[in-house]
Amino acid sequence: MDELLQNQAIKAIAVVLGKVQKSGELKVATIPTIVVEPPKRPEWGDFSSSVAMTLASQVRQPPLKVAELLATGLRAQFSDVFVCVDVAPPGFLNLTFHPLRWIQVLQMIQDNGSLYGTSHIGKGKRILLEFVSANPTGPLHVGHGRGAALGQAIARLLESVGFTVSREYYINDAGRQLQLLGRSVYARYREHWGKPSSFPEDGYHGDYIKIVAESVAKTHGQALLDGPSDEAEMRCAQLASQMLLDGIKEDLATFGVEFETWFSETSLHATGLIQQALDELRQKNLLIQEDGAWWFRSSQFGDEKDRVAQKQDGSYTYLAADMAYHRQKLERGFDTLINIWGADHHGYIPRMEATVQAFGFAKEALRIVLVQMVSLRRGGQKIEMSKRAGEFVTLREVIDEVGPDAAKFFFLMRRADTHLDFDLELAKQQSSDNPVYYVQYAHARLASLFRVAHERQVRLPALQEVDQALLVHNEELGLIKTLAQYPFVVEGSATALEPHRLTSYLQELAAQLHAYYNKNRVLPSLDSERTTGDTGDKGELGTNGNVAASSQEPTYECIPPDLTAARLALLRQVQTVISNGLTLLGISAPEKM
Repeated sequence: MDELLQNQAIKAIAVVLGKVQKSGELKVATIPTIVVEPPKRPEWGDFSSSVAMTLASQVRQPPLKVAELLATGLRAQFSDVFVCVDVAPPGFLNLTFHPLRWIQVLQMIQDNGSLYGTSHIGKGKRILLEFVSANPTGPLHVGHGRGAALGQAIARLLESVGFTVSREYYINDAGRQLQLLGRSVYARYREHWGKPSSFPEDGYHGDYIKIVAESVAKTHGQALLDGPSDEAEMRCAQLASQMLLDGIKEDLATFGVEFETWFSETSLHATGLIQQALDELRQKNLLIQEDGAWWFRSSQFGDEKDRVAQKQDGSYTYLAADMAYHRQKLERGFDTLINIWGADHHGYIPRMEATVQAFGFAKEALRIVLVQMVSLRRGGQKIEMSKRAGEFVTLREVIDEVGPDAAKFFFLMRRADTHLDFDLELAKQQSSDNPVYYVQYAHARLASLFRVAHERQVRLPALQEVDQALLVHNEELGLIKTLAQYPFVVEGSATALEPHRLTSYLQELAAQLHAYYNKNRVLPSLDSERTTGDTGDKGELGTNGNVAASSQEPTYECIPPDLTAARLALLRQVQTVISNGLTLLGISAPEKM
């Protein structure tokens, strides 16, 4: 039966509920949504439902009585499905499947392979995901890296459950920040040629500005010294922003993050889209003039106050450009816009929510994910950074030191809206203390097992070829039940825009796998193992970072061939799920480590 067990439980309850409704035993006017979840304690069963408590007020009966009625029906009609149906106060239905039913989970994984965990709940709806969008005024830092990893993971998760996702980077290549960049680079450019210069007090510091200025000097010589300074500064801004943007694109490509669209803020000005957006708001009486400035009446949509969109001198505010940009996004036909912003933009959310509503779209058409700061540590010691002083650790430096896989996993281990401590030394460790190594090693360890099996000419059987009764003991069932949760973890991570749920799941699954594998022999012993103590497929992850010999005494008795076959079939599905989960996060699933 190619259906998730959780859904089978829901359908069984729905059948019984429909039956008692039809018979009049329960006077149900509207059948509620039936939800089943794993209970907090495994001894309570495989799944638990509170549907009886939901129904109680409607049918005017005590929840326990409703639950008992449903339990009686489930026991009678689905005795071949559930080995136990219990009722617990104040009205929970606790369901325990027949153990062999869990083999369906392994069969689904084997049948679906890399597609296990995917679904179609998104129904092809179009999502525009905008993330990173760092100003091209400097290299990407670790905070941008967290946003990049988050955006990539969210995009992959949404696509895996049936949404159509477009990734976009908004290039802030207009306004005061670019002017400051031009002035900063021009000042360093003049210094390069030994000319007097006045570095802007609020300009961009850091060695990268000097590097950019030297590049400008190399390509343009002293030509920019001859003309007006404002023209030279503008030219420096153009050259510098393009150079820095190229560096940003290169860093993101190295990090494995790509965008379908790079949208330039300058294009909004050049095409008149900002003025068009403001004109539309004027027609709707949502843009009013006061004291010579034009104010967006965002307070009508829940913002704490109205906001200036166009200043007295006719220049546009940042808000005006952002309003035009979001209007343009929505007019491209996307069902939902998702923006990933730094946590310092929290106060900007009501303005953008007001914007989408002002242009005739639902507030829910815009979703904002806020990303908190990252603190870098080395061996527990915090690395001090000051962006204003130009002293910060770039994303490229982190990638070069720990690798893109470790960087992504660490960025994704915590909720995006919580502070993240990133320990560079821990990220490089090859030990069980390093979460990404721990998960990747689980995959590599199984790959090694299958290679050893092949070398020993042990056949890797399909699930239907093994004695499935050997896979319904407690330890095996524990693994299978965790595998069964994977599709729900993926769906929950996607809909909540929370990839950390998946990283937590993978760590839990890896821990179960390592514990199971260290305790249970899979391949038969060789004569050489009995002599030397080399257990071949055994071994565990040592705290020093290497694959260590098992701390347990070697198992010398022969393992029955049918048990080897069953365990190999089980572990093949574990490997598939680990691979699927890592791939969704944009992290490699290595065959060797």
